[in-house]
Amino acid sequence: MSILYDEAIDGPLATFAKTDVLSDLQQHIPTLTLLHREEDLRPFECDGLAAYRVLPMLVAMPATLDEVQSLLKRCHALGVAVVTRGAGTGLSGGALPLERGVLLVMSRFQHIISIDPDARTARLQPGVRNLAISEAAAPYGLYYAPDPSSQIACSIGGNVAENAGGVHCLKYGLTVHNVMRVDILTVEGEPMTLGADALDAPGFDLLALINGSEGMLGVITEITVKLLPQPEVAKVLMASFDDVEKAGQAVGNIIAAGIIPGGLEMMDKLAIQAAEDFVQAGYPLEAEAILLCELDGVLADVDDDCDTVRGVLEKAGATDIRQARDDAERAVFWSGRKNAFPAVGRLSPDYYCMDGTIPRRELPHVLNDIAALSRESGLRIANVFHAGDGNMHPLILFDANREGELALAEEVGGKILELCVAAGGSITGEHGVGREKINQMCSQFNGDEITLFHAIKAAFDPQGLLNPGKNIPTLARCAEFGAMHVHNNELAHPDIPRF
Repeated sequence: MSILYDEAIDGPLATFAKTDVLSDLQQHIPTLTLLHREEDLRPFECDGLAAYRVLPMLVAMPATLDEVQSLLKRCHALGVAVVTRGAGTGLSGGALPLERGVLLVMSRFQHIISIDPDARTARLQPGVRNLAISEAAAPYGLYYAPDPSSQIACSIGGNVAENAGGVHCLKYGLTVHNVMRVDILTVEGEPMTLGADALDAPGFDLLALINGSEGMLGVITEITVKLLPQPEVAKVLMASFDDVEKAGQAVGNIIAAGIIPGGLEMMDKLAIQAAEDFVQAGYPLEAEAILLCELDGVLADVDDDCDTVRGVLEKAGATDIRQARDDAERAVFWSGRKNAFPAVGRLSPDYYCMDGTIPRRELPHVLNDIAALSRESGLRIANVFHAGDGNMHPLILFDANREGELALAEEVGGKILELCVAAGGSITGEHGVGREKINQMCSQFNGDEITLFHAIKAAFDPQGLLNPGKNIPTLARCAEFGAMHVHNNELAHPDIPRF
């Protein structure tokens, strides 16, 4: 399907011809690899959210920072929009290209610049795979904590852009908590360093701002991440429940008992069945839900915590509790959760993966509401959670070949996000807003807040050339969506540019 962008992308960005832009870039940056034929552009028409597809005008694949810098300078001079893409594993359409823009692909920047085992840091180019960081740090007894399910393929630059999380983010934090420094190029091609190699940096905390900025503020060229010592021991408990609400309640009870697990994940019956069929992880097919609780640290503490958690789970109504006998079985337990998304893909021709966050106490209530939406729409929904921090990933199953089912899946997904907001949560936990959730931004934020977002964007990118039409809706769009009232078409602070 073809996506219609915010009205702000029309106008000045549509005054050039593709052939003119191609000729200019070839003339000024002769070493730059540029793709312009349709068959070469087609592989880049979407990211991991394949329901949204747009053929880019041009694809640039630089091999050096000089080429990236020169490309940004030329595009800025020409008024050509730029969308940055990493590994293309994002699930919110954040790297969706523009028909009238250049797609800047950073996948060639795959060099691990250095690992400092004493400072416990790694300097990385943005195209380095998430899992490759831990593999390179392993000989030093270190690892990189954030571990998205796509870690075998996703890049650290994309992780920063989306503020990715993962199974172990409850205890060890999201990407923003594990990054010390990010080097970027501005829209004008000027270098800027955010953060520092020290624990703190002078000035405003722009490092936190760049994490989750979805390519709208600059192009990431280097990242310095924190590395952690590998824990002495890690043990996993798998608890089965005959009721989803009981499993949801157990999550809050574990945290209330003073235990912060290394990972605390939840899967419902449909997800359990899909994962078991896919990887044979030994999951109980009769269970309505399972919890995977990993406890790590020194042996004595982990053993005590296992006993405490077992007691909490039993009191919460767990019908069965199994502890992984060794690291091999622990890896098997996690393999089902790590492969839940592709596993669910075997149940239906298509599925739509949502990403909302709610307070832990609201898990049982929101799960009931999601079940009601499933019954009402007739679409099956498999639920997979980073339960410890309330980050939900409902997977809505549909068949795009059936008339209206994609639109229905999108409608149900929007309602789930609005449930999250109503419960005191957020429309995203780690996938970002991109194109997918731009309407629901209007549900979560009011006009003054969205106006502030536009002001921040304008401070970095006055012309709105970096990833336009993503993440931040116009107030007019919110008025059309019906989630925000704009009185007599008059906007607050009319002097602030909108994009």
